[in-house]
Amino acid sequence: MKKFVAMLLVLSLSGAVLAGCTTDEAPEDTTAPAGTEEQVDENEGTEEEAVEGTMTKIGLGHITSIAKSKDAEDENGATGQVDTTLAAVGFDDEGKVVKLTIDVAQTKVNFDAEGKLATDKDGEFKTKVELGDEYGMKKASEIGKEWYEQAAALEEWMVGKTVEEITSMELNDGVPAEEDLTSSVTVGVDTYIAAVEEAYNNAVEVEAGAETLGLGTDISIAKSKDAEGENGPKAQVDLTINVAALDADGKVVGTVLDVAQTKIDFDAEGKLATDKDGEFKTKVELGDDYGMKKASEIGKEWYEQAAALEEWMVGKTVEEITSMELNDGVTAEEDLTSSVTVGVETYLSTVEEAVANAK
Repeated sequence: MKKFVAMLLVLSLSGAVLAGCTTDEAPEDTTAPAGTEEQVDENEGTEEEAVEGTMTKIGLGHITSIAKSKDAEDENGATGQVDTTLAAVGFDDEGKVVKLTIDVAQTKVNFDAEGKLATDKDGEFKTKVELGDEYGMKKASEIGKEWYEQAAALEEWMVGKTVEEITSMELNDGVPAEEDLTSSVTVGVDTYIAAVEEAYNNAVEVEAGAETLGLGTDISIAKSKDAEGENGPKAQVDLTINVAALDADGKVVGTVLDVAQTKIDFDAEGKLATDKDGEFKTKVELGDDYGMKKASEIGKEWYEQAAALEEWMVGKTVEEITSMELNDGVTAEEDLTSSVTVGVETYLSTVEEAVANAK
């Protein structure tokens, strides 16, 4: 009996030794413990944090100046010039720039010596990016680059940086002194930086899936007026601006709509009567001061109607947006008739352009 028990003990010890000897050589078991796979799926399904570099907010920055406007002098009539710098920017959750378009709408309204409008009211007015090589900077550029090329280099430098990093750019008399930019950007960039900063401060959240961002504009001087009697000429530039973020399927996941309506008054002698250094606000910035609510049949201010239109566009393709049912330029869509009574044709066309320009 003792011999039998001893033999069992030896066999047990031998098995343990053999098991220990084969452990290192056995392939690693990659099978997940029961319940682990299900838990991973649950975690993936509830993940809400955006991946770094994902566009979660979009903003529009704009700065308007009339500083280059000129009084009438001798045989030369007055000139009203409106320069509006634009920045359409997409940001991630860390405040870093993901997408960016910088542009300038430089619009000149000329009058003759009698104060009559000398610029075609129905003419086509392009931004600096739209002008491309026609803008004519390359021939005077010490680095042989056109404005849009320099703007593209600046945009590329800003992408991946926070606004704090961008606004701390080293400058020399307003021109970049950053080693990465000295050979590609020789224009003054103060206003462009300020516009990007404003875009960040005004940024709004967009729905998930934003991949591209575009800027659309429309420029009109149709409301400019000749001098008449004791009233001098008036230059008025209406710049409609639209920023649109799109998902991979081309559907709008967020928009920002605004209008910069800039008026420049001259006296009967053609002298500038509007403060060159004044502050010029857009319709959204004016808010209730724009004064539409008192005349609105639905009691809504311009910015409120614009917000309703922006909300309606989300989730739609550009084809669905531009096929909106209209009645004399006003929306006839059932979802909008109680919230939007302003003419929307220009707003639709600028969204279409923003989508076409999306990158």
